[in-house]
Amino acid sequence: MNENPTPPVPPNVLPPSPNEQQARTWNMLCHLSALVGLVIPFGNLIGPLLVWQIKKHEFPSVEAHGKAALNFQLTVTIAVLAGAALAFVLSFLCLGYLLFPLVAVIGICGLVFAVIAGIKANDGLDYQYPYSFRLIN
Repeated sequence: MNENPTPPVPPNVLPPSPNEQQARTWNMLCHLSALVGLVIPFGNLIGPLLVWQIKKHEFPSVEAHGKAALNFQLTVTIAVLAGAALAFVLSFLCLGYLLFPLVAVIGICGLVFAVIAGIKANDGLDYQYPYSFRLIN
């Protein structure tokens, strides 16, 4: 007799089809490719842009996820560059050091929200990034 029978799958929970699973994987990669920015300068922009441009015609859902990821990473990049420039200018008044923690928090939040969005995309859900400019429609 079989000691480890497989539990029955509930009727309302069906595994995704292979094509849907591939779409979910590419949706997730749209968001997680921003982590390339940890290794390559501006990789947080290049990664989502490449995934979006390469796979947007093959999987329609990649269009929405790619735009969302790229818009958020553009927002984070603009905020970090503006904060760093302002901190540099204010450093002449000995106040610039006050902005460096804020710039670091913005960068860390950019990474954390990208991971959260990637997890949601892999689950088949859409994710709306907080405080994201819609620069690409």
